[in-house]
Amino acid sequence: MSDKPFIKAKTAFLALAALLAAAVVAAAPPAAAQSVRLKDIADVEGVRDNQLVGYGLVVGLAGTGDRLRTAIFTRQSLVGMLERLGVNTRDNEARLDTRNVAAVMVTANLPPFARPGSRIDIAVSALGDATNLMGGTLLVTPLLGADGEVYAVAQGAVATGAVAARGAAGSVQRGVPTSARVASGAIVEREIPYALAGRSTVRLSLRNPDLTTARRVAAAVNRASGAPVATATDPRTVVLALAGREPVSFLAEVEQLRVEPDQAARVVIEEASGTIVMGANVRVSTVAIAQGNLTIRVTETPQVSQPNPFGNGETVVVPRTSVEVDDQAERRMGVLRGGVSLQELVRGLNALGVGPRDLISILQAIKAAGALQAELELR
Repeated sequence: MSDKPFIKAKTAFLALAALLAAAVVAAAPPAAAQSVRLKDIADVEGVRDNQLVGYGLVVGLAGTGDRLRTAIFTRQSLVGMLERLGVNTRDNEARLDTRNVAAVMVTANLPPFARPGSRIDIAVSALGDATNLMGGTLLVTPLLGADGEVYAVAQGAVATGAVAARGAAGSVQRGVPTSARVASGAIVEREIPYALAGRSTVRLSLRNPDLTTARRVAAAVNRASGAPVATATDPRTVVLALAGREPVSFLAEVEQLRVEPDQAARVVIEEASGTIVMGANVRVSTVAIAQGNLTIRVTETPQVSQPNPFGNGETVVVPRTSVEVDDQAERRMGVLRGGVSLQELVRGLNALGVGPRDLISILQAIKAAGALQAELELR
């Protein structure tokens, strides 16, 4: 009995299975785009932090504060503080000799809509020659804004989170003991007024300016609201027309919208650490790459030559030099095809057997040849 009918039937079955598989793939929904919430890529213009700064004293240090003989500003601040408390030390100012006080700079960020009485975190940094702020207490320190007005007052026990120990013949230190933080260490005394109510428009500011992203944000807001209330005015700004809407409720709905942000093709290189970050849109035109280094290794292995017993010779040192040359001839020229994806680009560069340092030189050479279709940013 011939098996030709069986072979024909099997071939027809495989063809039918292939057609069904192709139909299933064609009917499958496309992969969802990587979208993010609007609140993660944009800020409401005007709703921002404000930086505060102040000068104060930290007391209670265990002999690790400033030297008053060399830190003149610390001595003057200490004398002035004691005078305000009713203690006169002007006549004996030169005799002050304590190392339990340190002059510090106090910084903080005043969050938006912070009301008087609310608390904020502060950072404390030594200003003089203090060696450790651990165990100290920050005295009342006014915190000033850019306009010179006092917006908060700081005070409290500082926490360095560092470990420092010293002995007669050695020392160990982990962290920075001259910088500290005080959780909820400042009380807000004055608020920065900003009102959302009564505004006719609100502007959204994109954290990464891009024309395509701004247009997509405006389209998403218009689609969700059912009216043309959003307009992209530049790569960073999208203007929202409130048109009688309650600002807080409207912005709460807008910030939950999901948008797929676009990004420019960019390669960021940090030469100090050998870090390379490439965006998904980076493309390379067809280019041939060969990379290799010439390594010469010279090894000296001197040997001692001694005469035979009872011989009439002397012991001498005979030099032995070994020279090895590695021109890395096994590395061949590789070709990167034009328009490859990021994954193919990385795979092709890794196939050359190069490390991060050599990869930086290769990317710079590709950019110089005009084959890297991306912005090269060096840091």
